[in-house]
Amino acid sequence: MKNLIACCVLAAALATPSIQAQTAPPAVGGQQIEGIAAIVDEDVILRSELDRAVANILTQYAGREGQLPPREVLERQVLERLVLVKLQVARAEGTGVRVSNQETDGAIANIAQQNGMSIDQLSRQLAADGTSFEEFRRSIRDELMIQKLRQRYAQSRVSVSDAEIDAAMEAQQAGGVQYHLAHILVGLPEGATPEQITIAQDKIDGIKSLLDRGEMDFAAAAVRYSDSPNALEGGDLGWRSLDEIPAAFAELIRNMQAGEVSQPLRGPSGFQLLQMVESRDVDAEAAQTVTQYRARHILIRIDQNTSDAEAKGKIDTLAARLAGGADFAELARQESQDLSSGSSGGDLGWFMADAYGLDFGGQVMRLGDGEVSAPFKTATGWHIVERTGSRQTNLTDQNRRNQIAEIIGRRKLEDEWNRFLREMRGEAYVDLRVGPQAASSDG
Repeated sequence: MKNLIACCVLAAALATPSIQAQTAPPAVGGQQIEGIAAIVDEDVILRSELDRAVANILTQYAGREGQLPPREVLERQVLERLVLVKLQVARAEGTGVRVSNQETDGAIANIAQQNGMSIDQLSRQLAADGTSFEEFRRSIRDELMIQKLRQRYAQSRVSVSDAEIDAAMEAQQAGGVQYHLAHILVGLPEGATPEQITIAQDKIDGIKSLLDRGEMDFAAAAVRYSDSPNALEGGDLGWRSLDEIPAAFAELIRNMQAGEVSQPLRGPSGFQLLQMVESRDVDAEAAQTVTQYRARHILIRIDQNTSDAEAKGKIDTLAARLAGGADFAELARQESQDLSSGSSGGDLGWFMADAYGLDFGGQVMRLGDGEVSAPFKTATGWHIVERTGSRQTNLTDQNRRNQIAEIIGRRKLEDEWNRFLREMRGEAYVDLRVGPQAASSDG
């Protein structure tokens, strides 16, 4: 359960009351208004929020505290993450992104289910870990807002050409290699001055010297010095094939050995050090397989005759009947409003995770074979889904093209999104009131 909170880092620990609440007068008796860690445009981050977020990181690193930077550096890193969360949520709200109460409730129900808990048990565990359920709920809503903002950004900014897909498919024909990468970033703002560039260059050179002398391992240096959002994960970038790596770095990585660290590299985000942690061969057949799922579902539609609340009430009743031992297929035949699957007991056959949309696919992927979801909402209505099987299968040519396009699009989105975050941070008014970095900045 502690991992649950740590993995949201910024889930349970990052929720903040409204600024109006922060500017309320002191309580009777002379109590002071709670300390403010940062002002972000028209919002604030409280000192208590920062302390909770730092405490979650310390819990995550229990027994490995030596890998963390000094407290003041850790606070700066966590505070910058909190600032970015605030800015993203504000941008989402300002551009019309909305998350319904039902979507938030559904996400929380999924978290509870994944941890083998009821909602009441989750609430009690959160309280035992020092987080109120309302704080946790606000933070989950914020995470959903950011996800929707990112999806909208991807649709408007990221495209993948046929030529890019053709080149990646050709590279896959003979199999290939995947690389487990990590990086350290010393960031630069857009339009950096010569002085800023020199300071950043000196910093990245200093980090490389520390690594070369063996005074610190790469993950610890990333936690301590990197400006990347994944710094607290040791700079880990996970496994990537060459088509998921920017072209400027692909040839370099191809020639690196396991454990090797590159010389400082100048990229669009600033100066970077790349580590090739390890590599593995992927044969051509494995590269052309994909996971398919089989599932059945019950759908209650939301339409002009059925309100959201009515549909939710009905699906909750059906969920209770299933929990009481009702047969899923029979209930689907009697109650499901999906005309294409209801008569076959809700069976959807075999499909890829994205076949019915990201919301539905995400639910199926999180289940184990034989598990039944809590009620959840999509654009179609309210669902309950049971995953009945999963398998690896060979991709058709079109499915391979779609998968490769998604991989390339994800890599492009990562680059564009990080640039967008830097621009948003540079344009914002941010007054940091904690540590030696405390200063006002506005773009």
